[in-house]
Amino acid sequence: MADLYPLLLLPEFRERVWGSRDISVLYPHKSARGVEARSEEPIGEVWLTGDDCRVANGGLAGQTLGAVAKNYTKELLGEEYSGTHFPLLLKFLFPKEKLSVQVHPDDEGAKRMGQSCGKTECWYVVAAEPGAKVGLGLKRGVTREQIERGIEDKTLESLMNWIDVRPGEMVYVDAGTVHAIGPGSILLETQQNSDTTYRLYDYGRPRELHIQEGLAATKLATHAGKVRRVGSDGEVNLVSSPCFHVDKFVVREVRDFPARSKAGIQILVALDGCGVMEADGFAPVTFAKGETVVVPAKVREYRIRPQWALEFVRASLPTEAVNEPTTQLVEATAV
Repeated sequence: MADLYPLLLLPEFRERVWGSRDISVLYPHKSARGVEARSEEPIGEVWLTGDDCRVANGGLAGQTLGAVAKNYTKELLGEEYSGTHFPLLLKFLFPKEKLSVQVHPDDEGAKRMGQSCGKTECWYVVAAEPGAKVGLGLKRGVTREQIERGIEDKTLESLMNWIDVRPGEMVYVDAGTVHAIGPGSILLETQQNSDTTYRLYDYGRPRELHIQEGLAATKLATHAGKVRRVGSDGEVNLVSSPCFHVDKFVVREVRDFPARSKAGIQILVALDGCGVMEADGFAPVTFAKGETVVVPAKVREYRIRPQWALEFVRASLPTEAVNEPTTQLVEATAV
């Protein structure tokens, strides 16, 4: 079996009815699967660390991330991680129409359904047109009876908080939050690696709804909202939560990323520019806008050598207990 090393992953392009036919802002050239920047079918999601995403470099090239996680669990995920499932799913979202009003179960609810984990997520706003909104949680005082009635008479949207989003903002969406995404933004989503989604309302599209499951998973009050960033322009913490840390960096000269006290998986996603990730004893990995490098837990320290400049997000798992983030939720009256 080949030794483990930093992995460059091929993105996986997924068609969605609400997606965009133009994803050239992040993917100006053909993808590994031959999807053009302008596609015949709308691309709604680009999965960066899905179980079926394939390795592009080195001796493990062609293998899926799911297989690598199973075969190299401790080397990849760290001694502190108890599972064998890759823990974080990162994806770009390209909504041109409204996504369904939906909710995800928390860990406890997911395990009752035989799933490995729930789905808490966050959205970093890569780009946004003026007036782009997300629906985030229920207005104060809304009852479960009103939710059920809103689903029946198609007024559920009016019971939700709709807030404007702007480039550079981070939105936290903990499990149990009723939510939706409006058109006009590009989001980088970091989430627990679960695809369990309960649709409560879908604007008449011919897709399955999961009303009873969704109502059972719904929490009337959650921690969802915008997160205040902490740090300088070159290094900011976007969100820290019990499920993940997400930080953003802008590197314009060689920078070392020293070993952490407890090793764990790190996921680097380039938002703009190009750079080389280097670690002693391993082949360098070049990655550019829209590409992802998975840094295994066994790699304790590394450096980034930008090719002029590199803006990237780093997602990782908490290595100690973390509280829910402090968020701000501003209610909007119009959908």
